[in-house]
Amino acid sequence: MNMLERQILDCFPSGKYALTSLLRLVDIVESDHVATASVECGNQPRLRINPTFVKQHAETPEKLLMLVMHELHHVLLGHTRLYEKITPIDNFVFDCVINAMLSRMLPQPEYLRLLTDFYSDKKFPECLLRPASAKNPERAQSIPMAIQAFPQDTRKFWEELYKSLYSETGVSYDEIRNALALRLYEDTVSAIPLLGEHFEDGEDGHADETGSSPLIDILMETAETWPKPGRGQSWAELVQQAKVDLRPVPGNRSVLRNLLARLGRHRSDRGSSTASDAKWSPPTPLPSLNRRAAVLRALGVQPMFHPGEAKHLRRTRTNDKAHVYVDVSGSVTDVLPAIYGAVSDCRSWIHPVVHIFSTVVHDLAFQKLQSGQVDTTGGTNIACVAEHMATHKVSRACIITDGVMTEPESSHLETLRQARLGIALVGDNSRAWITEVADQMATLTSM
Repeated sequence: MNMLERQILDCFPSGKYALTSLLRLVDIVESDHVATASVECGNQPRLRINPTFVKQHAETPEKLLMLVMHELHHVLLGHTRLYEKITPIDNFVFDCVINAMLSRMLPQPEYLRLLTDFYSDKKFPECLLRPASAKNPERAQSIPMAIQAFPQDTRKFWEELYKSLYSETGVSYDEIRNALALRLYEDTVSAIPLLGEHFEDGEDGHADETGSSPLIDILMETAETWPKPGRGQSWAELVQQAKVDLRPVPGNRSVLRNLLARLGRHRSDRGSSTASDAKWSPPTPLPSLNRRAAVLRALGVQPMFHPGEAKHLRRTRTNDKAHVYVDVSGSVTDVLPAIYGAVSDCRSWIHPVVHIFSTVVHDLAFQKLQSGQVDTTGGTNIACVAEHMATHKVSRACIITDGVMTEPESSHLETLRQARLGIALVGDNSRAWITEVADQMATLTSM
């Protein structure tokens, strides 16, 4: 038995996790080919550990235990087998969930220090991988400094997500993934160091996908003796959920957030600029009526160049925010809470006044939107939306409706077609004219 193998076997509290006998079935190998640690499943499981990483970041038995448990959770939850394509955001999300689980299982400061020392609470989104405090584990609801620095309109959203993640309630993979997809790009999370070995699309994962592994079988049995992963959940339920819900269908709120983000994110917009004529004065040898030149000629000096005048086309970015038109007719009443919530989540990307419509358009301030105010005349008529867009010269809009309405006139269709338009449909009520005018579309499920 080598020194590292002895360290790993000795770091588990006697009998607490029933893993000592399991780890004796595993070849524990020192390896510089992995950044931190990895588990290979199969007939002869192997736990590969980078000794340099252990020396620098997992130098105590408690930190080493957290490292090993982190990697075993990847195997237990089947993260390499969940999706056909694994992205950097997927790997980041997996680690967020595992770190939160381990923080609930092992809340003592000596265990949490692996995460709190390795990750900074001053960087976003890295702070999502870090529990609140190793010095004071009772401060489980304290908020990382990176989130506290956010503007008020986005701070509340991330505060709630962070609190839920590290509470007994927890959050799902999709809740974190959808939030990150709105505000980050994959290269942002790719630069964040993660514990354990992670695989991109096309690489080999931890386990033999064609059959069971002794490590997986025993690990699932022993996990049932561990503390509960979340309120009301057993490990068997959690593992079964991970196997069945490969990529859960996003809720209405997530679908709307994604649609509004695609419309409102400035850097992805290629049409948010206007053209105008600009003048400039290049020097020219051609004589021109110019006071300075006339004075020089009177003094006997012939100027070589004269000021000229030219025009050029200049493009200016407008960065228009998307106007949101919400159908408040009776047929969409059931999904209005999700619609209002999604619009509130995306406040920073959309026009500060929300437009609700039935047969007429009413402007609604965010304060009234958040209070759930609804002004409706019943029925649905898209003509009032097109006329409002034409009057206010709206170039980017999102219409949320069930699609149950008469086809608009040709002039109204032209107004809709000229704008960068997203349409979120409640139910399967698509019409030919809707798909014709929409640049982006999303479908919401009716309750």
